[in-house]
Amino acid sequence: MTEEMGKVTEQGKQEVALCAKICRYTAEQGESELQDEHRVFEQGHAIITYQPIGVILGIQPWNFPLYQVIRYSVSNVMAGNTTVMKHASNVFGMAKLIEELYLEAGFPKGCFQSLLIDGKTAGELIENQHIRGVTFTGSDKVGKQVAKRSAELSKKTVLELGSNDAFIVLADADIEKSVAACIQGRIVNNGETCVAAKRFIIVDEIYDQFREAFVSGFKQLKVGDPSAADTDLGPMARKDLRDELHQQVEASIDAGARCTLGGKIPKDKGFYYPVTILEDVKPGMPAYDELFGPVASLIRVKDEAEAMMVANDSRYGLGVGIFSKDTQHAMKLAIKEFDTGMVNINGYSLAQPNLPFGGVKDSGYGREHGGFGIKEFVNVKTVMVANAQ
Repeated sequence: MTEEMGKVTEQGKQEVALCAKICRYTAEQGESELQDEHRVFEQGHAIITYQPIGVILGIQPWNFPLYQVIRYSVSNVMAGNTTVMKHASNVFGMAKLIEELYLEAGFPKGCFQSLLIDGKTAGELIENQHIRGVTFTGSDKVGKQVAKRSAELSKKTVLELGSNDAFIVLADADIEKSVAACIQGRIVNNGETCVAAKRFIIVDEIYDQFREAFVSGFKQLKVGDPSAADTDLGPMARKDLRDELHQQVEASIDAGARCTLGGKIPKDKGFYYPVTILEDVKPGMPAYDELFGPVASLIRVKDEAEAMMVANDSRYGLGVGIFSKDTQHAMKLAIKEFDTGMVNINGYSLAQPNLPFGGVKDSGYGREHGGFGIKEFVNVKTVMVANAQ
């Protein structure tokens, strides 16, 4: 992962550990999740059984090249399906290694296959009669094309697309803990994460205090060799991705945003981009939408009501965060107000094996983990048995 897409090695080890937990959870919980259910109806009793449907095509991105594959494939294999996977071209080494891991673990050949093909071929593969479902993680633009092509053939899809997660800091928040969690949520995986803190919405009362601590924390981050133990951020995955990010930063500045840190491509070798802070971010700017890299967008609001409005003012709905010492109030807002699939309160967490993962709106649909993913691609079959006369 470090060699192919620049992941900080220590974070790569964490990704491996998470995948091991996902495998264990699936192995331990799979049987009970897929157990037959018994119900009664007017004429008799019924059995609801969860049956595998066949071959599931996975189209996966480069940013978490092990996790993205493991999270969908192990649940489908546990459900009795087989899976073929098209990985991003810049992580084909990972694609081959994952197939080797399945074989080494004792799964039969063909149970999981990595296909070293391009996106166009993967799109055509959707039409293959043996493909019964498609799971896609990536941009919402491509994901919608995958969904459309699949829907025309009545094939189910699960989509995990982009997001521009808002992290709200209310007036009673613990500033030190909030800043630490927000920085972690922005720079994890070199800032190239869908479910990451991207827009920081801070109420006016504590904006200056939060900003000062946030800028100070960003300045202390070390950008460098991803294999070094003391590195916080490595290079971006590809030159075109760095160039696109820089163009979005410059376009936001041209539209009125203030760059108070970073914003300049370094001359060092490698696709590095500095940690960058943009302030005075407004709707219509690229920085108000998704920026896939180590760029933080700071937004000042007058109060909680405006903070909630800005947070929900997005075509995306994957994750969100809120910081307040009044945990009960934060929980109420999380449950009643946020239009997202996941909410962090007073912290930042990535995926958890026992909790559902997924979003709404342009962030996609369907869920993975927590027993939910294992039933996404099964035939929920009802067998009705009439009472004896």
